[in-house]
Amino acid sequence: MRDLAESRVGHRRHPGSGGRLIPLCLVPPWDVGLAVAEARRNAARGVRAAAFSELPAYPDLPSLHSRYWDPFFAVCEETGTVVAMHIGSGTRTPQTSADAPGAVGGTIIFGNNVASMTDFMFSGVLHRFPNLKLLCAEAQIGWIPYLLERIDDAWETHRGWARGRENCPEPPSTYYYRQITSCFFKDAVGVELLDKVGADNVTFETDYPHQDGTWPRSREEAALQFGYLSQDLVTKIARGNAIKLLGLDLPQT
Repeated sequence: MRDLAESRVGHRRHPGSGGRLIPLCLVPPWDVGLAVAEARRNAARGVRAAAFSELPAYPDLPSLHSRYWDPFFAVCEETGTVVAMHIGSGTRTPQTSADAPGAVGGTIIFGNNVASMTDFMFSGVLHRFPNLKLLCAEAQIGWIPYLLERIDDAWETHRGWARGRENCPEPPSTYYYRQITSCFFKDAVGVELLDKVGADNVTFETDYPHQDGTWPRSREEAALQFGYLSQDLVTKIARGNAIKLLGLDLPQT
């Protein structure tokens, strides 16, 4: 990882990947001060993203609402480090009962990301750090339009008692469109709703080497799911949005 990170610092492309293998650093989750130091150290080496838990309160860490993590988010905003959260990184996945088959949890796991996005928006993190960027991996995107409709409605309809405006002065969807990118690899429905999901807010992923991913037919799957869109949109989804998000020295077309 060191050599790869250093190749980015020098604005050189890694010879084995054409600059497409980008390091994602881990930070100590048990101490925000250590997390800040590690994020800053890695940013200086050219690392573009840091892994974080989608729901830190699940593994008994301070919640987003506590503001405990604000120093970490501040350094990520300052250094342009994307906060990357993989689905299930809250260490607890939804399940309906102890005797339900694994297919149940595998179907409804995107619920973690529903909770995570809602937490980030209502906690005020995205309001306090308007240049902070979040990346949500493997959660798909078809559910996002309803979440945005519902969260804006809750912000407005329940304004008198639900405390939704204490840390979120603008409609929550404002922060989503400005600061959140979601990845998908199997979501034709989400592509059909792209105008509501946001063409600038999604990237296609292969999920290699996970069993649920599309490799080794990722190109074919991409063509099936969004190949019928305009070339401009295909380019955004396949590479342009990711290049812009991570600030990569690669052509967007």
